Amino acid sequence: MTDPAAGIRPELTLVQLTDTHIMPAGALMHDTVDTSANLAAALAMIEASGMRVDAFLLTGDLTDNGSPESYRRLGDLIDPAAERLGARVICAVGNHDERTAFRTELLGVPESSAEYDAVFDVDGLRVVVLDSSEPGKHDGHLSAAQLDWLGKVLTEPAPRGTVVVAHHPPLPSPVPTVHLLRLRDADRFAEVIAGTDTRLVVTGHAHLAGAGSVAGVPVWIGPALAYGVVPVPPAGRLRGNAHAAFTRIDVFGDQIVATAVPVTPAAAVYDVDETERLAMFQRVIGIW
Repeated sequence: MTDPAAGIRPELTLVQLTDTHIMPAGALMHDTVDTSANLAAALAMIEASGMRVDAFLLTGDLTDNGSPESYRRLGDLIDPAAERLGARVICAVGNHDERTAFRTELLGVPESSAEYDAVFDVDGLRVVVLDSSEPGKHDGHLSAAQLDWLGKVLTEPAPRGTVVVAHHPPLPSPVPTVHLLRLRDADRFAEVIAGTDTRLVVTGHAHLAGAGSVAGVPVWIGPALAYGVVPVPPAGRLRGNAHAAFTRIDVFGDQIVATAVPVTPAAAVYDVDETERLAMFQRVIGIW
């Protein structure tokens, strides 16, 4: 039978899992959230969907306290799922991460406390990872050396363009705490990516979904898997709710689309057969 979705599926799909904040065994974040259970639920949802995943983007604050045990727990969840899906795992460092344990426990490479910047090729799409963390601080920073390196990487265009990944958003925020902890000196970053083949900047950190642009390049702030910051709380309050979500990033030719995907259970409004519903819509709009 002909697939009614043939020709409208994305060419590539990346899944952003950000701010997982994996805790040591038995610990709950803010005495409320089982962050490992949230990650496991997201991975189960992805596998049950049958969706193609070319790469997972883990965009920082992978653990809550940077402990080796927490990175091992993260790896025990993400690695088997990635192997079953045939997806590669691409990681970035956040302000809650610890660079040495991140390298040794999660990446399996020699220990180092240096910044972790890297380049990956995902079927012609270049993914550039920048370490926007600064030990002892929670806002973001990119050094002059990092920006020089990024400029050199972007000198030659990639077949499918470039996605730049960092933890801290280079954008202002209506949430005052998020605004204070954004990437500092974002104008310097904007100058480097301006006029390059950078198609999308992907970040986390804010614990809420958001979008903007720098130097004409779209910026996506992915929602967190640990919990969500409420962007419109009651007057005079700051609030976080136990809402978990991730992002799917789909490449359709010369367009990239980021979609926030809730993980927190909600009542179903409809649940229909995909093939039948697509066929109905295609008849209605005259494709068939």
